[in-house]
Amino acid sequence: MSDSATLFSSTPTLEGPRVRLEGLAAAHEADLAEAVAVGDLWQTWYTSIPSPDGMAAAIRQRLDWQGAGLMAPWAVVSQESGKAVGMTTFCNLVPETRRLEIGYTWLGRGVQRTGVNAQAKLLLLTRAFDELDCIAVEFRTHWHNVQSRAAIARLGAKQDGVLRNHQIGRDGTLRDTVVFSITASEWPTVRLSLTERLARRA
Repeated sequence: MSDSATLFSSTPTLEGPRVRLEGLAAAHEADLAEAVAVGDLWQTWYTSIPSPDGMAAAIRQRLDWQGAGLMAPWAVVSQESGKAVGMTTFCNLVPETRRLEIGYTWLGRGVQRTGVNAQAKLLLLTRAFDELDCIAVEFRTHWHNVQSRAAIARLGAKQDGVLRNHQIGRDGTLRDTVVFSITASEWPTVRLSLTERLARRA
């Protein structure tokens, strides 16, 4: 694996007032299984969230991808409770052109719309642009995941387009994937917007 691939797939601890992003590990399984069980979050049809029983396998899969230099997986840990409340990753890593996607993200219902997502994204985007010198960061979501599309737009990402019939869902339905991105030139404005948004929640 090249040095750049190793760097892009590494998972240093990233810390903010509300959230700590820790390199995903088997030790997070119990907390994450508990988080997805609330409201049967894992059964949401338009996204792919591990089930409580499938959490250990999902963690192993992400760690295998990390070992191959394909992903940087984190557990999202609440500073308030000290518990892991979700997952997020850098994926579709292209270190040679300094691009990546923030994806495979989910948060337990109890921390949605609390500033946890905005804080986690600020930490991830700071690493991507300021530490990895990315020229663009991408986000993808299901056309029918209206909540996710709105959250990505609130970050300041711009919609690049829609990939029609891009994937086949676990229930056999066809997924149209909406693609967003933030470029390096947009990052200072996005950072300011996110920082002020979080300050208003303090």
